[in-house]
Amino acid sequence: MEMLTLGLLLIAAVLVSSVIDQIVPKVSLPLIQIGLGIVIALFASTSIDIDLDPDLFLVLFIAPLLYDEAKNADKALLWRDKKPVLSLAIGLVVVTVLAIGFAVHAIIPSIGLAAAFALGAALGPTDAVAVSSLSKQVDIPERQKSILKGELLLNDASGIVSFQFALAAALTGTFSLVDATADFLLEFFGGLAFGAGLGFLGNLAVRKVRDLGVENTTFHVLFEVLTPFLVYLISDACHVSGIIAVVVAGLVNVIAPRMIGPAIARMNIVSSSVWRVLSFALNGIVFVLLGTQLPNAMRHTWDDVSIGNGALVLYVLGITAVLLGVRFVWCLVMELFFVKRTKKRAFTPADAKTAFITTLCGAKGTITLSILFTIPVYMSPGVRFPQRDLIIFLACGVIVCTLLLATFVVPMLAPKRDAKQAEIDTRNREVECNLEIMRTVIEELTARITPQNRRETRAVIKSYNDRIERIKDVNDIEDEPNVELRIEMLHCERSRTLELIESGGVSAMVGYQYLARLEQVEQHLEHHSGRFSPKTLWMRVRAVLRRGLHTVLSELPTDSDVSARAEEQRKLQIDTATCVIERLEEKVSSTEVPTEDASTLLIEYQASKARLLSAAPSVSTVIRTADRTEDVRRFALQVELEQIQIMYEEERLSRASAKRMRDNVYLMQLDLDNNV
Repeated sequence: MEMLTLGLLLIAAVLVSSVIDQIVPKVSLPLIQIGLGIVIALFASTSIDIDLDPDLFLVLFIAPLLYDEAKNADKALLWRDKKPVLSLAIGLVVVTVLAIGFAVHAIIPSIGLAAAFALGAALGPTDAVAVSSLSKQVDIPERQKSILKGELLLNDASGIVSFQFALAAALTGTFSLVDATADFLLEFFGGLAFGAGLGFLGNLAVRKVRDLGVENTTFHVLFEVLTPFLVYLISDACHVSGIIAVVVAGLVNVIAPRMIGPAIARMNIVSSSVWRVLSFALNGIVFVLLGTQLPNAMRHTWDDVSIGNGALVLYVLGITAVLLGVRFVWCLVMELFFVKRTKKRAFTPADAKTAFITTLCGAKGTITLSILFTIPVYMSPGVRFPQRDLIIFLACGVIVCTLLLATFVVPMLAPKRDAKQAEIDTRNREVECNLEIMRTVIEELTARITPQNRRETRAVIKSYNDRIERIKDVNDIEDEPNVELRIEMLHCERSRTLELIESGGVSAMVGYQYLARLEQVEQHLEHHSGRFSPKTLWMRVRAVLRRGLHTVLSELPTDSDVSARAEEQRKLQIDTATCVIERLEEKVSSTEVPTEDASTLLIEYQASKARLLSAAPSVSTVIRTADRTEDVRRFALQVELEQIQIMYEEERLSRASAKRMRDNVYLMQLDLDNNV
């Protein structure tokens, strides 16, 4: 019952922190959560002691967080900056382990060398939340931001693996460089192999399930959430690095090709929402736990008469200085090589300042504390781990120091945004987000089109296309007609018509007459766009020759022939329109073309097909259509609200912009309800 109460308190603290973060945006979220943890510890009736199984802590917190980071990594930027990223994620971690290990053991001999190395390894990884929670008024250079994102993904794995080796040496009291190197290589490359294999196996399983017709979003999202736990446990059971396997499996999840379609679009929306909540909760719980442990660690360590309180403060500051000093020298050398080899210019003080910003942005947090909690209380029955409380206290102090520096010093060093330019950027970003939100709504509506709601959904999609056009007109956004997309759809119609001619599905006379019509439309489009293709020219010549041959060979049609051919041509147009509609529905869900272009053309073809299929609707049909249109419109507005909230949480929209956009949607909902 006590663990349940503590768990609920932690979740409540995370919820409160999300509110405070919006009210006080200039204070980083991790510091807010640490403060709430301290408040919980101070007002708790008893001391809060965290005594979780180390393996459970790794699986419960670290595995899903690393998997989510890897899954959402920008692999193009990661590959582009691979050299500096690997330099920071592996080289700097090793140097940090050695520097911190020897320094801590030298100034505090009671902490063994292996345990000191474990502390250094724990302080290697940077924190994703701490990096993303820097002041929103700060402009971190784009290259540095990309490098930091790549570093925090890969140095988590290298730091954790180094920590596990150091901790094993501390527990056993023996260390062999040859054996450790062999074990490290086995775990590292074994983790790579298992991660890639299990990742591809998981993707294969999902594809097979989808081939069976199972498009259940709940199944796919739960399977994705379960993946990091399974990958870690299976890899660990096979005595390879579960952490590296989880990271690789996450990258495989990104690299593996995904089909485009309505079901995939819905699944991705739900999946991103679930992972966003899960990662926020896990990160927040760890920081709140840090806050709850600070008073306890400070009390035990503070009361230790063998170490003075002033010395404790100096130890924390000294370790922080060593940590940042090593990182600064490393970043300075890395920036020097970049300037000399890539930019081919002299090194300037501005470059040194950039290296210093990169240094301070490497704040410590979730991963550091998570792996420190895996230090066992007892080395063996009745034998406590030496100086465990002191090690955790030192690490907690360093975490707080690095967070304070990242929160309050980096904004003073990083270039400030010009007020007028910041206002222009905010307005442009709001327009861009607004367009993206409406495109997402169109994609979601297209994914939910059925034969029963096709007419109503088409009307709502048209209204969103009109809103997109109005926004573009107001903001002077050039919007050239997508001639290439229209010509591509004409080619789709041509290919389908030729297939029907060859299979006998339509007579040659009707088929080639329709091809001639398509050629005239394409010639008109190409005349205005200036496009020319030898392949297209050859197809036209071939079609003209065949049509001429059939015209010469065929007899003059009678009245009955004209009527039959008119009906045959109507069916041909319906068939080709159906083919194009299917292609355009895929285009709407993809990123190949702007959503509004694909949806506008989709509506045109759907309207054309509807005119060919049906007669004029009755009054009762019109009334039923209007009622269903209101339902579709309500759903679209709800999706719009969800997308506004998502962009606000991703910090792409300011609080004022998000509120203004939400109020606009609320007014449309109110207007819709008043018209019922």
